[in-house]
Amino acid sequence: MDILTLVGLVAGVLIVVLAMLANASFLTFLNLPGLAIVLGGTFAVTLIKFRMASVMSAFRLAMSAAFTDRMARPAELIREVGALAMLVRKEGILGLENHQTDNEFLQKAINLCVDGHPPELVEEALAQETQQAAERYEVAERVFRGIGESAPAIGMLGTLVGLVQMLNTLDDPSSIGPAMAIALLTTLYGAFIAQLIALPLADKLQLKAEDEARNQMLIITSIKNIMRGENPRVMTELLSSFVTPEQRTGLAPEREA
Repeated sequence: MDILTLVGLVAGVLIVVLAMLANASFLTFLNLPGLAIVLGGTFAVTLIKFRMASVMSAFRLAMSAAFTDRMARPAELIREVGALAMLVRKEGILGLENHQTDNEFLQKAINLCVDGHPPELVEEALAQETQQAAERYEVAERVFRGIGESAPAIGMLGTLVGLVQMLNTLDDPSSIGPAMAIALLTTLYGAFIAQLIALPLADKLQLKAEDEARNQMLIITSIKNIMRGENPRVMTELLSSFVTPEQRTGLAPEREA
């Protein structure tokens, strides 16, 4: 679980709720028709912008990527591929046949190598996988940014509808205040959805996409060097650019006995 995403979401919602309850009851901020306008209108606009399959895929990816922390650390990957390079140096490329890893992309790269495919084909297959993953993240990010753009605008439309209804009842001054409050609630709902949910998730998806692309590039570079028979220590030095200087200690594989 990516605890920071959950903590940030809960903290943001809690702060807003506590502010609501400071001088009024929660029911004061509850208006079901206004909420229906914002949610229904935002969903309708999202379906106009994107295909249903893209919307569903975006929500699945947000749940699996933004709320989980399954991404391998670059330093861990460098150590693992360094050990693989040492194994290949001793036993040849078939020495990888029984190696199992939790990283699906690295496992695919190992399987392609063991199957005896030429380096050009292996690199092309991995590059296509990287491109497809990047496109999935990009579509998901665009969906949530679209929601973040649409929700406040739909909220404003709901406010305008409420103001028109309020102006039609000006003959009753006592109803103006409550009617104005209800009209403004749709703007509140739209801003809440955009600023506390949609846009932060879009930013988190962008960050996770960058992290995954970096890890996949590291693996592709590693596999190319392993298939060329590069010295494991030299390969590790090349890969050290993927981590900060503070993380480079202990990356190099131990020298052969």
